[in-house]
Amino acid sequence: MKPFEFAPSLNEITDRYPASDQLLEALDTSGYSDRVAIARQWLSEGVPSAFQHCPAVFESLRFWLALKLGVKAKEISLVGSARLGWSLAPRKMGKPFDRESDLDLFVISQSLFPLICEDFCRWNSDYVNGRISPENKNEAEYWRDNSRRGSGLIERGFMDAKLIPTRGGYDRQNIHNTMWELVEKLKATVTEPKIRKASLRCYDSWTSFEDQISRTLKNAAQSRLN
Repeated sequence: MKPFEFAPSLNEITDRYPASDQLLEALDTSGYSDRVAIARQWLSEGVPSAFQHCPAVFESLRFWLALKLGVKAKEISLVGSARLGWSLAPRKMGKPFDRESDLDLFVISQSLFPLICEDFCRWNSDYVNGRISPENKNEAEYWRDNSRRGSGLIERGFMDAKLIPTRGGYDRQNIHNTMWELVEKLKATVTEPKIRKASLRCYDSWTSFEDQISRTLKNAAQSRLN
């Protein structure tokens, strides 16, 4: 009988919220399957670090957000520095979660994903064809970047709701306002973690989520070596 196989480096990670050096060191020798294991076990399941002292708040947040989005609470979770307690982003590698951090929420939904993509594509078509124009220089820069990035994200099986403008009626799921309301509700909750803002990414499947997180972890390992 063959034993279960796994990367020896993963056997060293026993904490729910591993330190940045410990996880990044494990990533140095990791392959795709190892990064997927980290994505599943440490970056999508269980109580996030930011809510470790108030897990009921996180569960209440998921239930409320699920009702707002028309999805199941189980399909909603959290990544980013709020998950591990520190950031995996190259420019903020190892930075602890604090009051200036964001909540990077995600949802896995085959029903919500096409609706968000449809909203983005409708705006992008209007923007590219000149039916709607940015109102200032900053908006022009954001729209140009959002238009360029959005189609590529859809091909990879996910979409960031923040790429859809708040004006023009394109955000038919009202996600921007929902994220604002979520932050305000946390401010009104005594045991909440303090945050700056919240964002939502929607995936079409868990496979797309695992693929994207694997890319993030690979980039984190490469950034550490450079």
